[in-house]
Order: sequence, then structure tokens, then C-alpha cells
Amino acid sequence: MASMRRPSFLILSALAPAPLHGYAVIKEVARLSDDKTRLAAGTLYAALDRLSDEGLVEVDREETVDGRLRRYYRLTDQGIATLAAEAEQMRRDARMVSQRLSHRASASDNPSPPSGGKYGVRPAGAPRPA
Repeated sequence: MASMRRPSFLILSALAPAPLHGYAVIKEVARLSDDKTRLAAGTLYAALDRLSDEGLVEVDREETVDGRLRRYYRLTDQGIATLAAEAEQMRRDARMVSQRLSHRASASDNPSPPSGGKYGVRPAGAPRPA
């Protein structure tokens, strides 16, 4: 599975607890991202159409509020599974990075580079270490 784009991940995350209408999704995405991701209405609805075509979200219900149609969206079972799989992949990636960074910290105690050079790669034509 290809990695999901952040806006899609945040939209699915916003819908995880319960169905929401478009404006509520926009507000929840901003909240979940500490206001780092702000979706325009056109961007949101294009993403919802794509996520719907992919079988990840569907219309839950429609209602009229102050003369305007309000459409609520919810995750499908496939959407729940996809979001859970993406979250698990993010956990694995974060664990891997943490481990690599902790190795870097312990390597700073021993400043000599590994036998493969600074980046673990021998220069072209260099002899192999014994």
C-alpha cells in the first residue's frame, strides 16, 4: 500500500469517531494538525469525492440547515481498516527513526566512522576491510 497523503490521513482521522459534515471536517482537520493543515472547501470536497471513489468514506446522511444542504460523511469498513493500517505503518516508521537516532547518539560517544566510511559506503576502488 502506498503511503497516504497527510490531508487524506487527517480527513479520515477526523471522521474516525463519528460522521461529520464538511465544515466540521475542515475544523477538525485544523484542530488535529494544530492548525498546520487548513483545507479549503473545494480541496476538502475533491478529497472526499476521491476517498469515496476509493471506498474509504461514504455519505452518512443529508439534512437541510438554514436552507442549505448539509451532507455528513462517515468512514466505511474499508476506510477504518485503511486508516488503522496507515497508523500502524506510522508507528513502525517512528519506532525505526527513534532507534536510528538513539544509535546515532550512542555512536557520538565513539566518533570513529564505521569501516565502510562516513556513510557506510566504500569509495570506488577502495579495498574491502579485512
